[in-house]
Amino acid sequence: MPHSFTVNDRRVEVDAPDMTPLLSVLRSRLGLTGAKPGCAEGRCGACTVLLDARPAVSCLTPVALAQDRAVRTVEGLADPDGPLNPLQDALLEHGGVQCGACTPGILMALTALFERDETPDRTAITESLAGNICRCTGYHKIVEAALAVAGGNGGRS
Repeated sequence: MPHSFTVNDRRVEVDAPDMTPLLSVLRSRLGLTGAKPGCAEGRCGACTVLLDARPAVSCLTPVALAQDRAVRTVEGLADPDGPLNPLQDALLEHGGVQCGACTPGILMALTALFERDETPDRTAITESLAGNICRCTGYHKIVEAALAVAGGNGGRS
């Protein structure tokens, strides 16, 4: 069945069964491999994308639910030929990126938060990360990076 939706401001149409996970469509059909397959149960957050500006675990989201909606992936956060966005810069600067498996999902969860609140506090930041599991950083560096962005210095210490 054909499904039409927008991915990173580009209209796409894919032919896939309704219940095909959006993650599979993004990775296999559209070549957008930023969202990572993790637990396949919606608990790790590695596959988080924004669906109409709200975080969604794409491993559990049927492609049919994306019909006529806007999907944003980590690839859509910065121009491929341009600089990284402030959150990406901050995570690198503060050591919030290690193995990278969780990073795309964390970036998308934080992006949704910053689009709702430009200056979130520590509590809002940690709550926004509740659905993302990181086994490498212990979250401290990730939270510090987000706080740096919230402080208006673009992630720089």
